[in-house]
Amino acid sequence: MSKSLKRVETALADLGLDARVLEMPGETRTAEQAAAEAGCALDQIVKSIIFRGHDSDAAILFLTAGGNQVDPERACAVAGEGLDRADAAFVRARTGFAIGGVAPLGHLSPPRVFADPRLMAFDVVWAAAGTPRHIFSCAPGPLFAAVDAPLAEFVSV
Repeated sequence: MSKSLKRVETALADLGLDARVLEMPGETRTAEQAAAEAGCALDQIVKSIIFRGHDSDAAILFLTAGGNQVDPERACAVAGEGLDRADAAFVRARTGFAIGGVAPLGHLSPPRVFADPRLMAFDVVWAAAGTPRHIFSCAPGPLFAAVDAPLAEFVSV
């Protein structure tokens, strides 16, 4: 078992989340791939989008519905600082995950987190579980509470 997957499974258990981790036959690197593998709506996929705080140098995570895009200006307003693109090395160093498998929890250094209200329209959402083939399902409310992710308006309209 990969270290990344183990961290996600441990975090899910430690947080007491009612979640189901699955290994999919195909890749789940993109929201479209994950939705196809899970057999769910695109917006039921939780995309984990990491930015680098311009002033703080902190990792800032936006949990976005699969069909939505983060609006940089709105995200900056929510984060309270300018945001820079996070390259693959930054994402790996801060989260312990490779791009395409970044989970909303189980990070090496817990980031500041914000959640897209669109995800609350579903009883169950699906998120990356640390690898390009593992995803987990759970209810969005308990997930966002567990990672201290307030709902915020940061997507393109």
